[in-house]
Amino acid sequence: MKLLSSFYIPGGAIIAAGAFFVAAMPAAEPESSGISAKELANRMSAVRQGNALVRAKLEMRAADGNKQVLQLQIKERRTPTSTDLLYQVQWPKERKGEAVILHQDSGAAPRGTVIAPPAAARALEGSQMDGGLFGSDLSYQDAIEDFFAWKDQAITGSEVINGVECQILESKPGKSGVSIYAKVRCWVDSKRLVPLRIEKYSAAGQVLRRIDTTYVARDQRDRFIPGKLTVQNPSKNSITEFDGARIEQGMQFTDRDFTPETISN
Repeated sequence: MKLLSSFYIPGGAIIAAGAFFVAAMPAAEPESSGISAKELANRMSAVRQGNALVRAKLEMRAADGNKQVLQLQIKERRTPTSTDLLYQVQWPKERKGEAVILHQDSGAAPRGTVIAPPAAARALEGSQMDGGLFGSDLSYQDAIEDFFAWKDQAITGSEVINGVECQILESKPGKSGVSIYAKVRCWVDSKRLVPLRIEKYSAAGQVLRRIDTTYVARDQRDRFIPGKLTVQNPSKNSITEFDGARIEQGMQFTDRDFTPETISN
């Protein structure tokens, strides 16, 4: 197995996104040769669809120097009409059994369930999607949403990120309630078609999340993908690193795979 992406989640996703994170781009001509913003966004959204089983490391570093590391197993099912995700802690032993289940229908707000034994399962509504996944800087919204599928897409300029010329793709949901974010800006490596930076904004123009790709890998189909990401919430002096380990694509999942009954303690 080759490294997986941790971007998007998101939903991204991860995002990403999680979900955002298992996106990988097929071979295509770069934006500079004539691909429109909508075409670029459509391609990035389309390659996220499918089923996958992901194993990854989530490392959270606080301002006081404290560090937490979680080993995760992620089930992902994405179609043009809906997305299902299940994030489950595998290690450390004392947190095994903790899980987050997320669901989003196209054009609707996401929802989910947080499981942290011995407490009872807790429902997540759309207004709670800014909460941190397992206490990290990555929000539930980042993990589940696909901002490339949003209605409004535009190329707003270009900028060099870590020596790479990037096209800046700006996405807006075009409908209130779909996301906690008013817009997302994504710096796309136009040669490898990989997102190197993502910034997510409030309606007031404040950056709420910044996600940077720190390592670009290839998947088992030899496509470029973000292999390691850092996530920051500018309002907090902390950082989260999402490091992909393995991805198994083409898995067969049923609705039951995204329920609390399938979670092992």
